[in-house]
Amino acid sequence: MCRHLAYIGPPVRVRDLLTTGEHSLVHQSYQPRDMRGGGVANADGYGAAWWDGPAAANSALPARYRSAKPIWADTAGLDALGAITSGAIVAAVRSATEGMPVIETACAPFLYREWAFSHNGYVAGWPGSLAEQAQALPVVDLMTLEAPTDSAVLWALIRREIAATTTAEAAVAVLADVMVRTQRAAPGSRLNFLASNGESVVATTCVHSLAISVTPESVLVASEPLCAAAEWQSVPDGHVVIAVPGKARIASVDEWKAA
Repeated sequence: MCRHLAYIGPPVRVRDLLTTGEHSLVHQSYQPRDMRGGGVANADGYGAAWWDGPAAANSALPARYRSAKPIWADTAGLDALGAITSGAIVAAVRSATEGMPVIETACAPFLYREWAFSHNGYVAGWPGSLAEQAQALPVVDLMTLEAPTDSAVLWALIRREIAATTTAEAAVAVLADVMVRTQRAAPGSRLNFLASNGESVVATTCVHSLAISVTPESVLVASEPLCAAAEWQSVPDGHVVIAVPGKARIASVDEWKAA
């Protein structure tokens, strides 16, 4: 499985977001607290994406750094991320599913236009269980996947639709739709999705853990709370999240689809 986070708020050093807190993303990489039977460590690489400027805009494209090394072992990479400041960041540490490659390009975040995406989980019955959905993709999309993994295919299913959205509500609907379709095709899958365009954060929960911290100036969504502060709220299973600094909406997938 994996651990991931997304942040929007006052500019911070990318390295600091990954390393600060008694249960930082670095700490979660080797001592996660809530993997729910999905592994014991996240040592198969990591990545971070960020948007330039003190406040991200839809016209801004994210930059990215990824490594197949465990995050705690990539001193040079963390040093480089210490020189980068951003007000919008998505990051993840990876635990590769058995049989999938441990390579840089298999690490989240995945990018498309202004969007960055991470998948925490796996698709049961891979690859056959995703074959029917994948048949609807343009051949070029399949030929240019970043890695032969379930997460890369899920992002291919999501990215064109989410890039065409104009609101966070429409974006989370794309994530929820792919989550529901994949659950039906591959029962037992774990499908926590997390995406941002630098202005808002959208996410789903399906089996794995997720928590959110909202202040008037910022929002932080993460697989596990980065610290023991009281403002962290757990997101129940089977829910969607739409969040911007100062405000978040959490609803069950059924409530969301019925609204």
